[in-house]
Amino acid sequence: MDDQPIQNEVILGIDTHLDTHVGVIIDYRGKWLGTLSIATNPAGYNELLSWAQSFGQLRRAGIEGTGTYGAGIARFLHTHGVEVWEINRPDRSQRRFQGKSDPTDAESAARTVLSGKAQAIPKLQQGAAEAMRTLSVARRSAVKARTQAINQLRALLISAPDDIRARLWKSKPEQCVKACAQILSLGDTVALQTLATTLRLLAKRWLSLTTELRELDATLESLTKQAAKRLRGQFGVGPQTAATLLAVAGDNPERLRSEAALAALCGANPLPASSGKTIRHRLNRNGDRTANNALWTIALVRMRSEPRTRAYVARRTAEGKSTKEIQRCLKRYIVRELYPLILADLKEAAFMT
Repeated sequence: MDDQPIQNEVILGIDTHLDTHVGVIIDYRGKWLGTLSIATNPAGYNELLSWAQSFGQLRRAGIEGTGTYGAGIARFLHTHGVEVWEINRPDRSQRRFQGKSDPTDAESAARTVLSGKAQAIPKLQQGAAEAMRTLSVARRSAVKARTQAINQLRALLISAPDDIRARLWKSKPEQCVKACAQILSLGDTVALQTLATTLRLLAKRWLSLTTELRELDATLESLTKQAAKRLRGQFGVGPQTAATLLAVAGDNPERLRSEAALAALCGANPLPASSGKTIRHRLNRNGDRTANNALWTIALVRMRSEPRTRAYVARRTAEGKSTKEIQRCLKRYIVRELYPLILADLKEAAFMT
């Protein structure tokens, strides 16, 4: 009788796309049972769940792309009591032998869950961490676009006639943009009229993006003060870095089983780089690069201003460590310090929502 629930269990694998998802059901022995293609809407999700449960007890599902195309179906299955696992895309060597099709990928996802190789828990994407991620995405694009606008404006001024360049070129971006935004005319020729229009439009674009950034920063400031109180209280942690670290952790803190898991997620875990008589570790260039950059920012601020970190840097420098090695160590120590605070903030934020 104890084995009955296991024998009745079926496992669902899903290959996700923008308009359709393909699901494959296998039993507890790995036998293929069926394939179904659904539309990516609530009716399709209900159809897939009912179809899968018609084969047996559905307790586990593996989904490709839970952070993108599979976010909706992952949330749906989670709310219906199904344990969802995030599946990485099959490696190329495996695809060369098995081929590539949506049912094949879905079946591979189901078999990955059955074998126990699936270890990643998908983000819930429905709390404060997801709100911070959304704001951070918009802020990064606004910063990039504003930088591009001022670079283009300055490039045009460099090649402009001497009298125009002398009148409009300013060392500070704000002053340069203000001067260009007030341009009415630079001359009667087609080239000068076009230059005036282009400079004015680029200046207005920069000003518009600056206003957008102020609004995003104000929202991030308010949100992190509410949902990241402990994190914001640490030296060198500002609204942007706090939002980035909470966003990469996700709204369900059970994803992070240890501080080492968070360090690996942020690409801050040390990797062996020893050879011969040299024993050392190197920077990890994998993981979430925005989170790694947030740790680098915190480490840089502390290296410049925090007495404890400055003393550590001086001691490690005297031992012969390079700046990159010191920064790698600092980022790992920062993860160890911030890990329990991130968990506490996420749990409190989940309770509030």
